[in-house]
Amino acid sequence: MTKSAPASAPAPAPEAAAAPATAPVAEAELRASDADRDRVADILREALAEGRLQPEEHAERIDAVYRAKTLGELEPPVRDLPAAPIRGAASASSAASASGRDAESEWPRSLPASENLVAVFGGSVRKGRWRVRRRTNALAVFGGVEIDLTEAVFEQREIVIHVVAAFGGVEIKVPENVSLRGSGAGILGGFDVTTYEAQDPDAPVIHVTGFAVFGGVEAKPKRGKRLKNLRA
Repeated sequence: MTKSAPASAPAPAPEAAAAPATAPVAEAELRASDADRDRVADILREALAEGRLQPEEHAERIDAVYRAKTLGELEPPVRDLPAAPIRGAASASSAASASGRDAESEWPRSLPASENLVAVFGGSVRKGRWRVRRRTNALAVFGGVEIDLTEAVFEQREIVIHVVAAFGGVEIKVPENVSLRGSGAGILGGFDVTTYEAQDPDAPVIHVTGFAVFGGVEAKPKRGKRLKNLRA
């Protein structure tokens, strides 16, 4: 009687190809945070106060800083200035946040970095004596937002007010002796910022950014109102 041949062992399944490792993002391509932009803006302010930059140069570079989206885009405005390198700022900012310390901790009675004002089919008003945050976001949808800085307390020198007006309006009033700059757009609407530079290089600088769609944004100084002290 003929014995049958033993069954051969199944061939081992081919190993799955290892997924290619994701290349790390170059540090210059990391997204910049508001704290990163504010730190570079402080460097430019110091350069203006020391006479390293002319007011026109300072204004151009500040606009570039607040339009920057990556750490690499923050380097050119301070490349020719004696300042700390921008790269590595992301890790430094993360470490500071983890320990509860950031650039604003040097200021007394520090507040959260931003404030939101929202008006949807209604109104929102910020006026009187109030402490201005480093960044204020204003949203007006079929409503109106009024921001009056003429009696406010400035605890930072660089202030950003980002506005979005859709079928609504945002009105911003500032003291006569601060710098006011604008970078925004009106789409079937108006975005009107009366830009000017304060004579004092240490005066606060207010940047108004954003856009208006079927709405309006207006920022201008209020006649007769001047800032007396930088800090409270």
